Amino acid sequence: MLVLTRKIGEVIQIGDDIEITVVSVKGDQIKLGINAPKHVDIHRKEVYLTIQEENKKASAGVKDIFSLLGKVNKS
Repeated sequence: MLVLTRKIGEVIQIGDDIEITVVSVKGDQIKLGINAPKHVDIHRKEVYLTIQEENKKASAGVKDIFSLLGKVNKS
């Protein structure tokens, strides 16, 4: 893990197109601004993990996707 020290208004650059800016610091909370392309999904870790778990649950009953596709009415 890379650990950096930044002050308010300073930026961390990730690759060519992602910037993380320290917006404010109050007590033990830090506000970050993230500038990234629209195709990059950005979530808090707990939200990301919930999404992953929901996706697993949703696909758990699907053993053979091709058998499901075969049941589609062909008009």
